[in-house]
Amino acid sequence: MSESSSGVNTLTGSFPKSHSSQCSDLRVTRTPLSVDQSPDSGLVATPLPSSRFRFVSWHRLEQCDVTGDQLTCPRVREGPSDEELFQREGDDLCLERGRRRRREEEGQRWEDRLQENWENCLELNLSYQDLGDPFQKENFLRILRRLIRVENLQLVDNSLTNLSSVRLPRCRMLNLQRNHLLCLRQLPKLPAVEHLSLSENAIGSLGGLGALGGGPLRSLNLSRNPVTFTQDYRARVFLCLPKLEILDGIPKLPEDSLPTRLQFPETTRMCNIL
Repeated sequence: MSESSSGVNTLTGSFPKSHSSQCSDLRVTRTPLSVDQSPDSGLVATPLPSSRFRFVSWHRLEQCDVTGDQLTCPRVREGPSDEELFQREGDDLCLERGRRRRREEEGQRWEDRLQENWENCLELNLSYQDLGDPFQKENFLRILRRLIRVENLQLVDNSLTNLSSVRLPRCRMLNLQRNHLLCLRQLPKLPAVEHLSLSENAIGSLGGLGALGGGPLRSLNLSRNPVTFTQDYRARVFLCLPKLEILDGIPKLPEDSLPTRLQFPETTRMCNIL
């Protein structure tokens, strides 16, 4: 299938017919697949034109007319090398070689058919990718590095551990809920981020939080992270982020002002010897 330039389905019309000879004999009920609305994904209940393919293996879909913006939470994949395919299943290798030969005979490279256009993507939902193999994670990072214009990005529950090599220059809203981030230094570079959700990770310290202080960050969610048990947690966060208005869903309160003992830490180290 085509890779996504938008994570939310906006079409409500009838399902298109597939042009693939591989799918012509598939008699799957064309009942729309509804998506339950959830607070973290922002998805709405809409029919999916791709629902008729939901029980079909990926290698049976050589070509179809369902585009990426007709999918909700699409999974992006780049296939393994020929050697890896041979180690896994010899039959699949022969099948892939046969398809590649047909594509060459048609005079059109398969890479051209993918129609990747990540550079012009403004809103993207790549949550729940189930990134199990190393080549999947590498391809996922490759796509993230190409999102130079994305403004709203959802990356929920992808088992991500380090995004420090990624830069999202125009991203204003980033959702990294339920990943495996250990510290704030593993975040991507976010010079324009305004709303950042990092809930349900494994962040244990506030080290690296100052890197977000120079930006326009207005809301930050660190709930269900070990760092929330830090002494004077809220006060320390608001100290590092002077423009922050909301922390963990709660607006800044008067008691979130910096305590005197944090303003003058040297006084806490003084002692009198009699």
